[in-house]
Amino acid sequence: MRVIILGSGVIGVSTAYHLAQLGHEVTVVDRQSSPALETSYGNAGEISPGCSAPWAAPGIALKAIKWLCMKHRPLVVRPTLNPDLWRWTAQFLANANSHRYNLNKSRMLRLAEYSRDVLKQLRVETGVRYDERSRGTIQLFRKQQQVDAALADTRILESFGVPYELLDRDGCIKYEPGLATVRDKISGGLRLPGDETGDCFKFTQALAALAEEKGVVFKQGVTIHGLEKSGDAILSVQTGQGALQADAYIVALGSYTPLLLKPLGLRAPIIPVKGYSITLPVKNPNRAPESTLLDETYKVAVTRLGDRIRVGGTAELAGYDLRLHQARKSTLEFVADDLFGTGYANGEAEFWTGLRPMTPDGTPIVGATPINKLYVASGHGTLGWTMAAGTGRVMADIVSGRQPEIDTEGLGIDRY
Repeated sequence: MRVIILGSGVIGVSTAYHLAQLGHEVTVVDRQSSPALETSYGNAGEISPGCSAPWAAPGIALKAIKWLCMKHRPLVVRPTLNPDLWRWTAQFLANANSHRYNLNKSRMLRLAEYSRDVLKQLRVETGVRYDERSRGTIQLFRKQQQVDAALADTRILESFGVPYELLDRDGCIKYEPGLATVRDKISGGLRLPGDETGDCFKFTQALAALAEEKGVVFKQGVTIHGLEKSGDAILSVQTGQGALQADAYIVALGSYTPLLLKPLGLRAPIIPVKGYSITLPVKNPNRAPESTLLDETYKVAVTRLGDRIRVGGTAELAGYDLRLHQARKSTLEFVADDLFGTGYANGEAEFWTGLRPMTPDGTPIVGATPINKLYVASGHGTLGWTMAAGTGRVMADIVSGRQPEIDTEGLGIDRY
């Protein structure tokens, strides 16, 4: 079967690799000059099934108001009259109750846990390397109220058999010795030993090279204009190099996915949520993080990637604006300095921003659409890296007419 994948981020490349494994003739089309140059480039580096939870949670509205009032605020909203954003917000709030939260989290955990297992298989089978570490994630709590609130999430983790460990101050320092000098700022933590870390950009580039060896064709630097429909099926994808035809078309364009689907009459409730990161060279290994630390107060992750530290966070609702704002950099620098002040070489940061494709219920859209030959793999939000390997395997199975290894209930666009 001939398959065209639109998008060469980590989701698109993972899907291409698994389709090639099954013997399909695969072409990947992307406007960038090489894979993983947009949202997959500078994310926080977490592969965190245990942290897979929707933002639409009970009490989120009150929390959002508090965040907007903080100096180093995790949430930034730039006013807009865009009706799609207001429609998305209404759907988001409709999911912010205990029943919907538990349902959505269960769907996300199902895909995330599977994805981590597929990623481990890929490492064994291919030897792919990407500054990976398998030392878990610590969700760091600065306040006792955060420790108490974590108990609700542990019950969900238990129901899905996800290992975890509740830590006191000394327990956090045991796994992250670099925190010893700031022990008074710590109330406790939730450790997820099954979580991993790694450089998503390095992984995607390496997997793309392996996919090419299997015959995948990458058409980089090619503008995608739209999809042409004939009857109830997709006829072609219109590009800057003309029309391209295949037996199946997979849209994996992240935040730009709904722009391509809307002219076809398909509404994918995905909005761009802008995130930022800084990448710093390690200066003092004894003060640098060992794995990933997620600062619950500021919603900022600090991750060790080989001889670098990646600090990522902030949710900014600003449409498709990719301007870098220094205030967001200041927040990331504050958290890094507050926790690991002498562990990195200050003043040498690479400052980056990307658009996370977020659905109102937190669960990605993975699977077929009502239009024949058209499939979607998008809407992974902050968990694209966490869910990429599993999404690629699931998409390859669905397109091939095979039964996926996990239950795909609730992952399709039909839930909207």
